[in-house]
Amino acid sequence: MLTLFTTAKAFEGHSGMIQRNALQSWKQLGLGVEVILFGDDQGAAEVCGELGIRYEPRVERHESGMKYADFIFDRAQEMARHDVLCYLNCDIVLGPDFCGAVEKVRSDKKEFLMVGRRWDTDITEPISFDNCAWLENAREKAQAANFQRDEWFIDYFVFRRGFFAGRIPKLVIGRVYWDNWLLWDANSRGAVVVDASSEVLAIHQNHDYGYHKQGKAGVWNDELANRNLLLAGGTRHLHSMLDAKYVLTAAGIRKKPLIERWVGSGRAGWRNRMWHPFLHWTRPLRDALGLRLPKSASRPTEPGKKA
Repeated sequence: MLTLFTTAKAFEGHSGMIQRNALQSWKQLGLGVEVILFGDDQGAAEVCGELGIRYEPRVERHESGMKYADFIFDRAQEMARHDVLCYLNCDIVLGPDFCGAVEKVRSDKKEFLMVGRRWDTDITEPISFDNCAWLENAREKAQAANFQRDEWFIDYFVFRRGFFAGRIPKLVIGRVYWDNWLLWDANSRGAVVVDASSEVLAIHQNHDYGYHKQGKAGVWNDELANRNLLLAGGTRHLHSMLDAKYVLTAAGIRKKPLIERWVGSGRAGWRNRMWHPFLHWTRPLRDALGLRLPKSASRPTEPGKKA
């Protein structure tokens, strides 16, 4: 029915724990779901053996060690046992509502990309999957936190085999913009981009950014992030879920009203689409004049956040 694929950081400390939680939750989705983990990161082989997950150690990496998205997506589409695939970040806990949403979209649309917003939740202990109420407990915690991220935070991508084959630039996972490019690419080809946020409670297990020496700011603003932006084709090729022309509801897929679609394409992320290109174009002149903007103004803005 469905192949889930992902890549992870080392399986140690809090990151290792939440990654195990995520993988185990996917295994609970049923026999029709295949899970593939990419990358020879510390502990990955052992976790895959323990959980019965397909393990693909080989990945292509940038000289920094970050993994290329194109290799992972292309290889997953080659080796998947099912025709519908989903890449998702290895900190997302899923329940049966996810499979239900996928089935509604795949049965209704031929060429599609399904995405959705996540719910940020503090998970500090391993989930006890032996407890039949584990999912209910996790959902209650997410709903109590009541923090659904905005349209720029995209943690899962559902599509048919071949949809992204050979198309993705050499973008690295673990920095920003590669996910926004996927939405732009799907929209640019006229695919049905569906926002399933209202039908899927995707639980994101909060974590720190200790893997980057500059923390979260580095993930958003370092050379690799800027490299991703350049390879994506600039800010005009960054879409958010506001740019999805369709939404999934309990009654099925509906097309957004024209005004709602205009707001998405015309106003979403205006700082990233207009302000930062202006800064880029005027940088030589500003440098020649010795002008410097405050760091908060010159850095690309985290989508959904104020500078």
